[in-house]
Amino acid sequence: MAETAVSPLIDRLLHLLTQEAKLLGGIHGEVADIKDELESIQSFLKDADAKAVAEQDIDEGVKTWVKQVREVAFHIDVAIDQYLLQVALHDPHPSGIRGTLQKTTHLLRTIIPRHNFAAKIQEIKASIQKINERSKRYGFQSTAQGSCSGARGISWNNDPRKDTLYLDNADVVGIESSIDELISWLVGGSPHRTVVSVVGMGGLGKTTLTKKVYDNQMVKGHFDCHAWISVSQSYKIEDLLRSIIKQFCEGRKELPSSGIDAMDEQLLVNKLRDYLQQKRYVVVFDDVWKIEFWDSIKHSLPDNQIGGRIIITTRNSEVANYCKKSSHVHVYKLQPLPRDKAWDLFCKRAFQFDFEGHCPANLEKLSHDIVEKCGGLPLAIVAIGGLLSTKEKNMFEWKNLHDSLGFEFGRNPHLSSVNKILSLSFEDLPYNLKSCFLYLGMYPEDYSINCIRLFRQWIAEGFVKEIEGKTLEEVAQEFLIELIHRSLVQVSEVKLDGKVRRCRLHDLLHEIVLQKMKDLSFCHVLLKQESSFEGLVQRMSVNKVSYNVLKGFKDKKIHSLLLFNLDELPKSFISPFFSNFKFLKVMDFEEAPLDHIPKDVGSLFHLRYLSLRNTKVKKLPKSIGKLQNLETLDLKQTLVSELPIEINRLRKLRHLLAYYHDYGLDFSLASQKGVKIQKGVGCLEELQKLYFVDLNHGGVDLVKDMGKLRQLRKLGVKNLSKETMRALCASIATMNHLQSLDIASISEDEIIDLQSISTPLQCLQRLYIKGHLEKFPDWIPKLQHLVKLGIYWSKLNEDPMKALQNLPNLLELEISRQAYNGEQLHIKIGGFPKLKILNLQFLNALHSLMIDQGALPLLEKFVIGRSPQLKEVPCGILHLRNLKELRFIDMHKEFEESLDPELGSHYWIIEHVPIVYLLHKVRTGFYDLEARILRSKHLIGS
Repeated sequence: MAETAVSPLIDRLLHLLTQEAKLLGGIHGEVADIKDELESIQSFLKDADAKAVAEQDIDEGVKTWVKQVREVAFHIDVAIDQYLLQVALHDPHPSGIRGTLQKTTHLLRTIIPRHNFAAKIQEIKASIQKINERSKRYGFQSTAQGSCSGARGISWNNDPRKDTLYLDNADVVGIESSIDELISWLVGGSPHRTVVSVVGMGGLGKTTLTKKVYDNQMVKGHFDCHAWISVSQSYKIEDLLRSIIKQFCEGRKELPSSGIDAMDEQLLVNKLRDYLQQKRYVVVFDDVWKIEFWDSIKHSLPDNQIGGRIIITTRNSEVANYCKKSSHVHVYKLQPLPRDKAWDLFCKRAFQFDFEGHCPANLEKLSHDIVEKCGGLPLAIVAIGGLLSTKEKNMFEWKNLHDSLGFEFGRNPHLSSVNKILSLSFEDLPYNLKSCFLYLGMYPEDYSINCIRLFRQWIAEGFVKEIEGKTLEEVAQEFLIELIHRSLVQVSEVKLDGKVRRCRLHDLLHEIVLQKMKDLSFCHVLLKQESSFEGLVQRMSVNKVSYNVLKGFKDKKIHSLLLFNLDELPKSFISPFFSNFKFLKVMDFEEAPLDHIPKDVGSLFHLRYLSLRNTKVKKLPKSIGKLQNLETLDLKQTLVSELPIEINRLRKLRHLLAYYHDYGLDFSLASQKGVKIQKGVGCLEELQKLYFVDLNHGGVDLVKDMGKLRQLRKLGVKNLSKETMRALCASIATMNHLQSLDIASISEDEIIDLQSISTPLQCLQRLYIKGHLEKFPDWIPKLQHLVKLGIYWSKLNEDPMKALQNLPNLLELEISRQAYNGEQLHIKIGGFPKLKILNLQFLNALHSLMIDQGALPLLEKFVIGRSPQLKEVPCGILHLRNLKELRFIDMHKEFEESLDPELGSHYWIIEHVPIVYLLHKVRTGFYDLEARILRSKHLIGS
């Protein structure tokens, strides 16, 4: 774990030496020496980490040495931040240095910070050299000497996973149906060699389930040869192959070939292939970590077309996917135990010798809370239940464990198995992913994390490095996907296109992450019950803490500050706040009780991420323009209506998000307001997201200026008029990377002509048009990658379905608010091949909706509403066999009566849909509907 402190620092020093060399002046050599010393220490740290994972003896001297390394890394990081800040203060316009006179002026201005930095560097260099010398006393080997590569496995004597191989049936709960399904895959199906992969997070019971299947008598009798191989993180392929051969021979009461222990890999592969020519085999590879493991064994277990089976248990779904290159594959994603089964297992363990296995009434509430915290993880339920079985059955003991569970994982021998097994996945991560993963622990327990918010924070922290051909955000998304594939992060919400919208940590992983963050000085989580903390810390997460407690944290050299669930942040506290946290890179005030940003915000030279989302802030100070490194400025749902012209100095800005949606108003062009920005915005050439811009301010010149923003991925504009329309079309045509476009006109009657966008926007995935269209733009049906389309107030006279139904990747379509003035909509056979959501509302002239059989084959959700002339249920709904949800909103009385389950003449049309809602407007505002659920026999109020 110590390596996570050093590796990012080496990257930073390398950047400083190459990209910022001119700032170092005469101390370039000293900084280079420190980098070299740290690289030397880094290789020893990997060995120390590996020994810690393998539980080899580590004495207190080594622990002290590792702590000293972390501390010196912290001091170097702070020294760099301090130096760059001082240089910026002494010479605020380094980009303007030109010519001999300017260079001389620059050197004179920065001589004091360079002198101070040089002295600090000399001091740090001496400390590092002493630390490096001490590393040799502890017998560490450099990774360059080949001592380890990645995380080592736990030795068998200390491996808690071995217990799962010897569980009694009484200790196994809730996997009966899983056993049956896996057995059917093994003894049935294709005669070709097939891989069955059991995937899930550590502690979920993959080994337990697979062992029960492997030992089943039907499985035993079906195969000629059987072998169980424990793989783990470190292995030699020759040893695995020898073990397979020996187990095969032992099971058939044969002697293995003489000389097998001396054979190399190729001879062993040939031996296995010959042996299995006419034999049906089953081999289990338990606990596979490396994605490329399949390449090591695929040739040794041939496809002899008589039903050979290979079972792989793994935490990483990519291990299973990799096998698909050359074999049939079944993937079984093991799920957590449901609540009732988790409760049964807990009671079996906690009360196995008391109360006849039942929980006493006075402990039920606390016991349910403890089980809930286990999140359906059998390993944790068994371990915690076992621990509680040794304690007195009273409220005090139960509550004590409940309140200190995270601490107990680190010290209680009963729970050490849970800590070890869950920690293995973390230790297997590369250092950059370790930092990304730990960052999730800064969010409160059970928090559903907005992935885009997380990506921007990772980037601001420097965890994400550029890869040619990809944006930093795309790389961050790949990092998250890898953490999900490794079963470390759970998906809590998915977008329509399959991308992850929100994610979370399992509660127990969250507890373990909190401990690791503390051990590494990665972050201090300040909770309600705390009033202070000691030691070095790089980040702070504040949850439910009084601002009075925060007053005590001055001059903290922290990088990130995340605030959650605070009751108040008065001006008297906020004003001096920024001077106390000068090294902040991430400052997240989302949903904080904040209505004021002081002028001092401009002093945060290192700040890269500033979120004021969902606060009451009304105005930004002009000093915001001093934040030279700012990448994200999030003003969503604030009261900021105009941005100062100084914003245009933020040349590194990537995301500028600013609008206010008044949810108390009915949806209209006026219910959502953009912000006024000043001319000169074209200087922000790194911008990827810009929304929403009020075009009523700045006019044609502003719109033309926006044409310089060639990196934009998302653009939203408000108050488009005839005057600005043509300039906007010309600017949009230059945005070759645009993926999302939201255009709203100044009024419902203002005609907007988008025809002049002559070149199709090849990357466009989301398009929203709010305004009167005289003609439907010809380029929209050519958008091959369009996923979502919304058309509002467009007053089209021609049926838009004809133009849109051949869009190959469209997943969601909304036509609403008088977007169409015709009487009939017709969706033809084969139309909308991938559409999942269709929303048709406020179409006052619509009389009939025709849906041909074979149209909308994948539609899952259908909304029809507020169209008074549509008095009959479209009979084409009968053909939509994939439909899961149907919503009718404020429809005509005759229409609703025809849907009555007992008397309705059209109930047969919608009878196949699992859930049907009838909704009615009950109040003004965005959330204005009350729902009734229509079921097979009953109309139920809800």
